[in-house]
Amino acid sequence: MDMTESSFRRNGEYEPEYPQSHGQHAYTPVTPVNPEWPPPPAYEPEAARVMQEAAPVQEPAPAPKKRARGPVALLAAVAIVAAAIGGGTAYGIQELTGNDTVAASSSTSTSVVPTSEKGTVAGVAKAVSPSIVEISASSNAGESTGSGVIITSDGEIITNNHVISGASQIKVSTSDGKEYSAQVVGTDSAKDLALIKLDNASGLTTATLGNSANVQVGDEVVAIGSPEGLTGTVTSGIVSALDRDVTVSTDESQGQQQQQQGGGWPFEFGGQQFNGDTGSSTTTYKALQTDASLNPGNSGGALIDMNGNIVGINSAMYSASDATSSSSAGSVGLGFAIPINTVKADLETLRAGGSDS
Repeated sequence: MDMTESSFRRNGEYEPEYPQSHGQHAYTPVTPVNPEWPPPPAYEPEAARVMQEAAPVQEPAPAPKKRARGPVALLAAVAIVAAAIGGGTAYGIQELTGNDTVAASSSTSTSVVPTSEKGTVAGVAKAVSPSIVEISASSNAGESTGSGVIITSDGEIITNNHVISGASQIKVSTSDGKEYSAQVVGTDSAKDLALIKLDNASGLTTATLGNSANVQVGDEVVAIGSPEGLTGTVTSGIVSALDRDVTVSTDESQGQQQQQQGGGWPFEFGGQQFNGDTGSSTTTYKALQTDASLNPGNSGGALIDMNGNIVGINSAMYSASDATSSSSAGSVGLGFAIPINTVKADLETLRAGGSDS
């Protein structure tokens, strides 16, 4: 087709006219007649459209997402809560379980006794007896017999100071019949506590130290020790009272002599002396009172709750007899134990040699 002046000129290019029905882009561009001839101003509507099509599409800013209400949101919330309370799990469990369990050491709830035997004297005896030992101490004053509680697998044993005080030789028998020599690590006569260590021991069954602050009057307890040299003797009863002010002698020779004579360790309570003269050198501590039968030789042994946790170290008992023979001395249900929290608070001092060093 010939180019004429009637041809339509747009954007500097000659284009044949086409019917409107062909649409906006229904044309074929041709070569400009004079490329150097300056084109007229662009057709603004068309130029704006071309620029808009060429420009990248701007997506509208996303609207803030609403919190999901379905299962995913619930799982996320649970995960956050679980992370927040993770560090306090033991404490929470302890609070929720109430008096069903007593804390081992001071942080974790535990039951040493198997579930099938929980709350039974037999179950407590079976679980804890391997951790209780018999102690024989020899000195210039003679020999004495007491008990002790294993607290480490290599042979650290807690006992009463009056059991080993002044001893030149200490022998220990475990529940399986093995015998060891032992050395004194530290003593604290003010609390009537001592720590000894077995020679060349390993793999021993350790006791679980409970929390005596949780003990209540009327709680059932079990005592294990070696009264009169009868290793592993088990008795049971209840906690009769708390915070009894018991005064005992710190005179080592008197304690040795008293045990030789078969009487209980001399102590004072309520202004009266029991089981002999306590002498002029004494100390007073708060004790748990129990009616579990204690006899000479139980000193240093364990008072245990029904979960198998040690709540006290048996230390004194009242004998109804004033006789000097062991055959006529016996328990009348008035026994006393050093609370285990007192022991735990004193343990590092004892490991460092004790307050008497």
